[in-house]
Amino acid sequence: MPAKVAVVRCDTYEDAAVFDAVGRGLELLGGAGRFVHDAENILLKPNLLVGATPDKVVNTHPAVFSAVARHLAETGAALSWGDSPGFGNALAAARKVGIAQVAEALGVSYVDFTEGRQVSFPEGELIKQFVLASAVLDADGLVTLPKLKTHALTRMTGAVKNQFGCIPGMLKGEFHMRMPDVERFAQMLVDLNRLIRPRLAVMDGVIGMEGNGPRGGDPRQVGVIMLSDDLVAIDAAACRIMNLDPTLVGTITWGEQWGLGGASDIEFVGDHIEEFVVKEYNVNRSRQATTDSGKPKGTLAKRLVVPRPVIDAAKCTACGTCVSVCPVTPKAVDWKDGKGVPPVHDYAACIRCYCCQELCPERAIEVEVPPLGRLLHRRS
Repeated sequence: MPAKVAVVRCDTYEDAAVFDAVGRGLELLGGAGRFVHDAENILLKPNLLVGATPDKVVNTHPAVFSAVARHLAETGAALSWGDSPGFGNALAAARKVGIAQVAEALGVSYVDFTEGRQVSFPEGELIKQFVLASAVLDADGLVTLPKLKTHALTRMTGAVKNQFGCIPGMLKGEFHMRMPDVERFAQMLVDLNRLIRPRLAVMDGVIGMEGNGPRGGDPRQVGVIMLSDDLVAIDAAACRIMNLDPTLVGTITWGEQWGLGGASDIEFVGDHIEEFVVKEYNVNRSRQATTDSGKPKGTLAKRLVVPRPVIDAAKCTACGTCVSVCPVTPKAVDWKDGKGVPPVHDYAACIRCYCCQELCPERAIEVEVPPLGRLLHRRS
């Protein structure tokens, strides 16, 4: 059976328009009752990277969260929501986004992701145990609400990667340390989703993000909401919209190989996906790996060839976010001349996880390929 992805036009975040679009998508997939049932405890997992207002298009829009919650509530399920953002407190971030206020108005309870429990996963291809937020383990099912965005490490971030937020707090940095190359990181994410098994994904693509994502990029009007119970298929559909070859995205290739979902045989229902393809979408289409695929930390090849985060001193406010989120000990980006000037990267220590770029609030860090890397790539 082919994977089914519902594609629904939605050009605005006006509440009624989003509610109707989500409702149409659910009907195209057989109705909300296919995914959640009366008296079940269902956890909603938005993409809540940091506290940022909706116009920054960093997080799942509160109108999408509201529409999904309202439709699922009609099944009689008890709804809660939670996340573990990359920086800061989840509830404080959600208030800035507007999700917390919407959830309170709808009676969707907040659950804290800071406490976790270890769970064995013998079926894991790479990871045999995870520490997951207790709220994830206690729920009967999870519905994921990803945002259509680019990402420096994984090229795009969608349904599969959204579950990384189910790992509490600083433990996410530990995974970056253990898996600094993008292929193993993608494999970890696939195993994580094979363990959690989200019931449904509803992707916010009304206005996506392109360029220096997942926080510092630019808005891109796309005008679509997509729904599927196959996370690999919906991410492959997102790649199609971005005009990005899905075989370049590890969570898609490994997700298909390891049985999480399918990208090779997709049935699109609803509107024609070709209507939403943005051929000039600003995304990394290079065949060059975004990280070093397992090269030892600090090798000369890594420093001279592999893409690296670079701070734009003219934009940097020396807030210290990059220093705080760097998972390396000692820090690969740190203060060198005092806290009043931009921090400095030590590329010999940098593992190319791009956490600093991902969470920079000033869009002051971009990922650049060193000159030798650009030369070698042109010759390959």
